[in-house]
Amino acid sequence: MQGCGALVCSAFEYKTEKLMIARDRSVGVVYRLMQLVILAYIIGWVFVVKKGYQETDPDPETSVITKVKGVALTNSTEGPGQRLWDTADYVIPPQGESRFFVVTNLVSTPRQRQGLCAENPNVPGARCQEDGDCPAGRTFNTGNGICTGRCVPTNGTARVCEVHAWCPVENSPTPREAVLREAENFTVFIKVSVNFTRFNVHRRNVLEEGDSSYLKSCEFHPERSPLCPVFRLGELAVRAGASFSDMATRGGVIAVHLAWDCDLDRDLSACAAQYRFSRLDSERSRVAAGHNFRFARYSWQDGAETRSLLKVYGVRFDVMVSGKAGKFSIVPTLLNLGAGLALLGAGAFLCDLFLLYASKESPQYRQRKFERSEEDGPVPPQQDAVRARSSSTPGTANSS
Repeated sequence: MQGCGALVCSAFEYKTEKLMIARDRSVGVVYRLMQLVILAYIIGWVFVVKKGYQETDPDPETSVITKVKGVALTNSTEGPGQRLWDTADYVIPPQGESRFFVVTNLVSTPRQRQGLCAENPNVPGARCQEDGDCPAGRTFNTGNGICTGRCVPTNGTARVCEVHAWCPVENSPTPREAVLREAENFTVFIKVSVNFTRFNVHRRNVLEEGDSSYLKSCEFHPERSPLCPVFRLGELAVRAGASFSDMATRGGVIAVHLAWDCDLDRDLSACAAQYRFSRLDSERSRVAAGHNFRFARYSWQDGAETRSLLKVYGVRFDVMVSGKAGKFSIVPTLLNLGAGLALLGAGAFLCDLFLLYASKESPQYRQRKFERSEEDGPVPPQQDAVRARSSSTPGTANSS
């Protein structure tokens, strides 16, 4: 191979490992410590904590069904007077989805009809001095209708734009107390199902054995009855760190989290839902605080369509479901084991770098670490002399 270029010759070289024992106590201690740390990571974190020996299904199919129960009788001067409330009145939507709203307060504008009337003076921009301040077709961002081009007086001293709207327009003051305070004693039945399709495992948050009478008398408690899916609304608010009576006036949002973390290598009865509750809206915010919306109930009276406009406040409940299941599989076990063994080689690599480039004896270590075979030609005299000296005198490293 004499006379060939360095690049061409290097393409036909084969580099093999050379076992070398370096008698350096500090490097040896660091090497063993690195091995212990890597082994602790592989065994403790990868296999024990993260269960790296399992195949997982992190995205199960889920289904949520909710049903609220409770009846209350109210008599409020700010509300609709004396009224009986049942599930059909205060639960929106009524079909029971993963997100439902329970009415706790409302402002009603009854018997509205379409026509011409004065805009609400509290609407920004609705006050006027003359007709030119109310161009026809103009609308206000928070208004109730479309301007007709006239500026009309109100019952007070203010003059406002006339609008084509549902009359009389809504005049909703900020509520001072909740109409439906008894809602905290209502109960909700939350039935959740998860299906881990990869392992053909189906689980529910309901006790699998027993009769239906258990559901009619139980109430959820994380220690006494963790498999009871019936919750009192006031207790949900307390577990979310809030007061239901405070939320009932202006509304709020509560999240109910159900999480399955199932180890299918164990008994299937241990695969149960874990609950967590939190309040999602900001109770300290003064801008757009609480939760409210409007809806209308329509009817016909004297041949004309009328409606009752309801601005309702209440508590929205969001049921959030997540899950993960794992079961032993040889493929992830071998993959994580191989990755761990490769990581063990990092300790030897780092120690070699230190001995080759940072140690005080790095020149001698490099000389012994890298050696060409005799096929490349005779050993240079100076290298032969070094070998002779190193074999006759004890050094810091021995090769074998």
